[in-house]
Amino acid sequence: MFFALLFLILFALLMGPQQWARYTFKKHATPLDRIKGTGGELARHLLDRFDMKDVGVEETKPGGDHYDPTSRTVRLSPDNFKQKSLTAVAVAAHEVGHAIQHHHQESKFSLRTRLVVIAQLAQKLGAGAMLIIPLIMLVTRAPSSGLIMLTIGVVSMASAALVHLVTLPVELDASFGKALPILKTGYIEMQDEAAVNSVLKAAAWTYVAASLSSLLNLGRWITLLRR
Repeated sequence: MFFALLFLILFALLMGPQQWARYTFKKHATPLDRIKGTGGELARHLLDRFDMKDVGVEETKPGGDHYDPTSRTVRLSPDNFKQKSLTAVAVAAHEVGHAIQHHHQESKFSLRTRLVVIAQLAQKLGAGAMLIIPLIMLVTRAPSSGLIMLTIGVVSMASAALVHLVTLPVELDASFGKALPILKTGYIEMQDEAAVNSVLKAAAWTYVAASLSSLLNLGRWITLLRR
């Protein structure tokens, strides 16, 4: 009973932020006539306004909103690209916030970009190590070799989760140092500021939600391998 309750608590702590972000995005995704343009149109307008005409705006898969510094492209999910909702304009402004960080060559953004690459490589390394553990143990017949691979996998996946947590200040700046001040200069009405604030907070914490989710996956791997 105790362990079941502990699992439920850990599950809520790990998955809670992700579910909260999804709920917040959905809650404010209703199209509103008072919003002047779609998320895609706002992104294009803001990029032009801040002298970033060379940065593109594209539609991407659902849930794939991001700024790609390699191709210099703001990518928005279909609803955020096409709709005139508070979620659409807030998410678009958040991703443009990252483009502004890149345009200004802010050191924290440059560090974030490098860390994200490291996190992606670490996750692949960790997943690969976990998958080949049974094969390594079968070939070598040495439990210690499996333990070494398990350690590599755990450290790699845990480091990837830590990297996402470290990037939080950059995400918060994109939301509240860039996007919110811009949106309050005539792009949203005063009555919508609280809702937009919530969406921007959810956008900033998306990386934290992803890191916590990856920790849950790591726990599943460890549980599976112990059987």
